[in-house]
Amino acid sequence: MASISSLGVGSGLDLNGLLDQLQEAEQEKLVPIQQQQAEQDTKISAYGQLQGALSKVQSAASDLNDPELFNSVTSNVEGDSAEAAATPDAPPGRYNVDVERMATASSIATQGVDEEAVLNEGADATIDISLGDGSSQSVAVEAGSTLGDVRDAINASDAGTSASVVFDGDQSRLALSSESTGEDARIDNVEFTGLDGLALDDATKIEGQDAKLNVNGIEINSASNQVEDAIQGTTLSLTDTGESTVTVARDEESIRGAITGFVDSYNDMKSTTADLTSFSSEDGETQAGDLLGDSTTRMAESRLRSTMTESVDGDGLQTLEDAGISMNVDGELEIDEEQLDESLATQPGAVQTLFAGTDESTGIAGRVEEELDTMLGENGMVEGAVTGAENQMDRLDERYASMEDSIAGTVDRYRTQFQELDSMVSEMNQTSDYLTQQLSAM
Repeated sequence: MASISSLGVGSGLDLNGLLDQLQEAEQEKLVPIQQQQAEQDTKISAYGQLQGALSKVQSAASDLNDPELFNSVTSNVEGDSAEAAATPDAPPGRYNVDVERMATASSIATQGVDEEAVLNEGADATIDISLGDGSSQSVAVEAGSTLGDVRDAINASDAGTSASVVFDGDQSRLALSSESTGEDARIDNVEFTGLDGLALDDATKIEGQDAKLNVNGIEINSASNQVEDAIQGTTLSLTDTGESTVTVARDEESIRGAITGFVDSYNDMKSTTADLTSFSSEDGETQAGDLLGDSTTRMAESRLRSTMTESVDGDGLQTLEDAGISMNVDGELEIDEEQLDESLATQPGAVQTLFAGTDESTGIAGRVEEELDTMLGENGMVEGAVTGAENQMDRLDERYASMEDSIAGTVDRYRTQFQELDSMVSEMNQTSDYLTQQLSAM
C-alpha cells in the first residue's frame, strides 16, 4: 500500500481536520485532572498560610514565655553628672547621685632636652617608677638611647604608666601618665639613673585622685569613673560634677509589648483561619474558603483556643481575663489597657506566673508554645496535612503524565488508521479513473 505523507492528499478527505477534532476530544480527559491539581495546589498554598499564622503565634508565645523578659529593667537619668546602665539584678528604686569630683589619672613630665640627643652614651640606664599603691617597676634602657627610645622602653614595660614625647616649642619632654585613674594608680616618684640631662619638672605634676560621690546620702570613693557597686545591678558612668537622679524601674513597656504582640498574633491567626474556612452565597454566587470544612484547620484553632482559655495554678492571676485580656464572641482577644496596666503595676509577679509560669508549673504562653510545637512539628497534624496534600499532588502529576501518554498513543493509532484509509481511498479512486477510461474507449 502506498505511503501518504500528508493526510487527505490521496483521498481528498479532510483527515487532518478530523484528526485534530479527535485529539481535542481526547485532551478533554486531562481537564478533570487539571482541576484536581489546581484545587490541590490551592490547598497546599492555604496550608502554608495556616502554618505561617500559627508560627507567628508560636514565636510570640516563645518571647512571652521567657522569664528574662519579666526581669528586665530600665534606667533613666535626670541630670548631666552621670549615666546609668541597669542589669536584671537591679532592684527598682530612685537614687540621688551627687558627684563631688571625678576620678583622674596622674601625670608628670621631664624638663626639656634635645630629642635627637643620646642620653646614655656608653652604658645601659634604668628608670624606676613608683605608684601610689606601693608598687614599683624598674625599666631598663639600652646604651645609646634617645628620648624616643626611652619612651619606647617605658611603653614596652609593665610599669603601669604610658609615655609620650611632647615638644613644648623649644625642646622635647618625656610625658608620663598613669594607665588607670585613682589615688592608688598615681605616679609617686620617677628616678632616672644613667640618663644625662633627664630630670623631672615637678611643676607639671598632676596628682591622680579617686572619684568622690554621694548616693542617697552615702559617701562613696571610686578609683574609676565607672562605678559598679554604688547601686546594686547598676553601673554608673560619671561624666561631670553635679547632681543627677537615677531611676531604675521594671521594663513594663517591653512586657506590655510582648503581651500585645502575643494577642495580635493570635488575632491575626484567627483572621487567617476565618478567611480560609469562610463561606458566603450572594446573588446566586457561592464563595468558599480554600480550607472550608478542613478538619486540620478546625482542630488547630479549637486546640489553641482551649489552651488560651485554660487557667494556671496559683493564688494570683489565673486566667487571661484576670489580667484584662478577654475573648469576644468572634473568638478574638481584646485587651483592657487600664486593667492590664494595673496588673503590671501592682502584680508583676502574678503577670509573670500567668504567662511564663514557675519552676513547678507552665504558664499560658508556655502551654501555647508547647501546643504549637506539637502541631507544627515533624509528626504534627499540620505538617501531616501538608505532607498528605503534597503526596496527593504527586499522584495527580503521575496520573496526568500517564493520561498524556495514553492520549498520545490513541492519536498515533488514529493517525495510522487514517493513513491506511487515505491510501485505500486513493487506490480506489485510481481504479475508478482507470475503469472509466476503459469504458469510454469501448
